[in-house]
Amino acid sequence: MRVMVLGGYGNFGARICRALSGDTNIALLVAGRDGQKAAAFASGLRGAQGVAIDLHGERFVDALREHQVELLIHTAGPFQGQDYAVAQACAQAGVHYIDLADGRRFVCDFAQALHAPFVLAQRVAITGASTVPALSSAVVDALCAGWQALDTLDICIAPAQTAPRGVATLRAVLSYCGAPLQVWHGGRWQTQMGWAHPKRVAFHRLHSRLGALCDIPDLELFPAHYRVRDRMEFLAALEVGAAQRAFAVLAWLRQRGWVKNPSAWASFLHGSAAAFDFLGSGLGGMVVRVAGVDAHGAPVRRAWHIAADDDHGPEIPCMAAILLARRLAAGERLPPGAYPCLSLHALADFAPEFARWGMVTDVVEEA
Repeated sequence: MRVMVLGGYGNFGARICRALSGDTNIALLVAGRDGQKAAAFASGLRGAQGVAIDLHGERFVDALREHQVELLIHTAGPFQGQDYAVAQACAQAGVHYIDLADGRRFVCDFAQALHAPFVLAQRVAITGASTVPALSSAVVDALCAGWQALDTLDICIAPAQTAPRGVATLRAVLSYCGAPLQVWHGGRWQTQMGWAHPKRVAFHRLHSRLGALCDIPDLELFPAHYRVRDRMEFLAALEVGAAQRAFAVLAWLRQRGWVKNPSAWASFLHGSAAAFDFLGSGLGGMVVRVAGVDAHGAPVRRAWHIAADDDHGPEIPCMAAILLARRLAAGERLPPGAYPCLSLHALADFAPEFARWGMVTDVVEEA
């Protein structure tokens, strides 16, 4: 299968290309706007070719056909505010599509906008093939298998301070800093502010951290998908507490109208973040906590933890797309159409990838 990774020499795209290179089922195309960078990066990979391509160009559909692309993996974020032009071009060109989107509206509105053209093309388009909702849903499926009811669902990601970070990612998370977000709480939809009011979160192999509300697709998809009765929450916990509090201050300033667009600070904050690296480490992780009623009618609380050391945390958002690409390239047929990457992987599917990077997982029964 001819697989093109759009943004293939970027932060996440490069990781996906390294994982897919050398796969005997895949002919890899490393694609980006800068053909020289694409070629230089591809030269270090087995069986890869660099390609200059502009996703905003008028000939994007023609380029997909000329390169005989069969699957496109879109990593060129941020996806907050991005339209569906790339996916629409794939449908037009008869190309399977996968992205790493974590933008709430992008992922949640994806199926309605694109299902019909991909069914017509007899191709599959999968959005959110990343930590959320791909891995997060796999974890919830494993933790709650056979349960009668799910009452609360709390997720927190905890990136390592020294892990590689991109300006695009920072720009994406700042876009909703201090913005009103709809959250399922108390059995109804309520408005809460992004990145405001940090609170303490406990981890199994990491020190506790301050975490604050983030806007991700799970907040909208999971309450209905899992019939969550009381609460669904998603937090991000930065390793350096001062950085977490700085985000809270920025959220407070936006709420009062003193900062109109926190995203404009992305480049500055990205450049200054390294100054705090001595206060942090290369250890990051994630926790998923669930509470409800098990198959026998007993109340239960359970948590899944993952710890990623040596700055390997950014590999996690790439794993779901890598697994999907391998499945398609091996000949697996997924139902045609467009849909989010929700319960498409089993948690066990990720185990070899976790082991590859020395990541450790734990399931803890909580009181």
